[in-house]
Amino acid sequence: MGPVALLVLCLSCLLLLLDVKNISKSLSNLSKIYGPVFTVYFGMKPMVVLHGYEAIKEALIDKGKEFSGRGSFPVAEKANQGFGILFSSGKRWKEIRRFSLMTLRNLGVGKRNIEDRVQEEARCLVEELRKTNASPCDPTFILGCAPCNVICSIIFQKRFDYKDKVFLNIMERFNENVKILSSPWIQIYNNCPALLDYFPGSQNKIFKNVDFIKSYVTEKTKEHQASLDIHNPRDFIDYFLIKMEQEKHNPHGEFTIDNLTITVSDFFGAGTETTSTTLRYALLLLLKHPEVSAKVQEEIDRVVGRERSPCMQDRSHMPYTDAMVHEVQRYIDLLPTNLPHAVTCDVNFRNYLIPKGTTIITNLTSVLRDDKEFPNPEKFDPGHFLDEGGNFKKSDYFMAFSAGKRMCVGEGLARMELFLFLTTILQKFTLKAVVDVKDLDVTPVMNGFTSVPPPYQLCFIPV
Repeated sequence: MGPVALLVLCLSCLLLLLDVKNISKSLSNLSKIYGPVFTVYFGMKPMVVLHGYEAIKEALIDKGKEFSGRGSFPVAEKANQGFGILFSSGKRWKEIRRFSLMTLRNLGVGKRNIEDRVQEEARCLVEELRKTNASPCDPTFILGCAPCNVICSIIFQKRFDYKDKVFLNIMERFNENVKILSSPWIQIYNNCPALLDYFPGSQNKIFKNVDFIKSYVTEKTKEHQASLDIHNPRDFIDYFLIKMEQEKHNPHGEFTIDNLTITVSDFFGAGTETTSTTLRYALLLLLKHPEVSAKVQEEIDRVVGRERSPCMQDRSHMPYTDAMVHEVQRYIDLLPTNLPHAVTCDVNFRNYLIPKGTTIITNLTSVLRDDKEFPNPEKFDPGHFLDEGGNFKKSDYFMAFSAGKRMCVGEGLARMELFLFLTTILQKFTLKAVVDVKDLDVTPVMNGFTSVPPPYQLCFIPV
């Protein structure tokens, strides 16, 4: 079959059933007909879709081991070649994930020293926002710098000035990759992988951007090798290099330069753009709902005050702010269909036999927008995470970081960053929209791989 005929076939299969601009919504509509477990042919490959909390919990948590494979994601597979943590499977994934979790703990994630780094970055972020002089600005760049620097401090033990050319280059490339991965055409390419060879298009930019990051990490790795002290590891690269030395005689070892460079790239991709996009969306929602901003600022004034920096201990005394952060993540539905999973063996699931290797799509939108757990789920309301007494209320349906064995490795860090960055910004500034609040549109401009907020401007008014 020629490439043109293949394109027509793939487009026909996809477009008849799915809106590639909002696959999650299309899958939700199909679930009304076929129930919580059904098969969709994306291009020429069958994929099993799970819809709703019960089915997704049963798969990712109750049968977590069986559903812990990484499903088909051709663009990423071609870029990463099976290395790293995000798009690997089997023994490699288990070893790299276990090592990464242990190393993050050793570097202080979840402890006071990493909190100090995030607080320092929050202060730098505030100083950068002051330079806008309360004039209208697009916050995209500034909000991207802060989480990127936190990752840099973990990986390289280094933070960059916000105007550093290398830093700007890294950020620009990751930002571009997220936008491309969220575009409708990439959804088609991903589901018709044969098209990748015939229609190179924008996906080649992804490969070039990944190659740039790999070359930069390789350069930094050489610098680390020259100054490595195995008794005093400084950062993630040092810990990895020590593990490489320990495993150098293991012919089947997973600790190689290829795995190091892609794992670092995964940390940047998963730990920078996701957090910065969430922050950007959060400020847009707070602009749209000034009554929520006012309540958060009142709580900050009462618990933290204006002088000292917010810290994680404050969160337990700030239920409304905690609820606001959770509601932002629930509402924006950052990864609507999650990263694809795969079953690691033949699985009997709800009277269906799912063959080993089958890709599993978990429609997280169906959990985060469940109308029984979250009344009026299309409405942004921190009350979704508050009980009648105004106390913070946990929800098992909060799967913003996925669930089970492949849930986000950096969840603890991301939670810390979102709370500290947002409370520090709202401690120091009042947010002012440059258009009438009624005219602010919070509908995502892209809703493929990630939900991307529309561009907007605001003013940061010092308090």
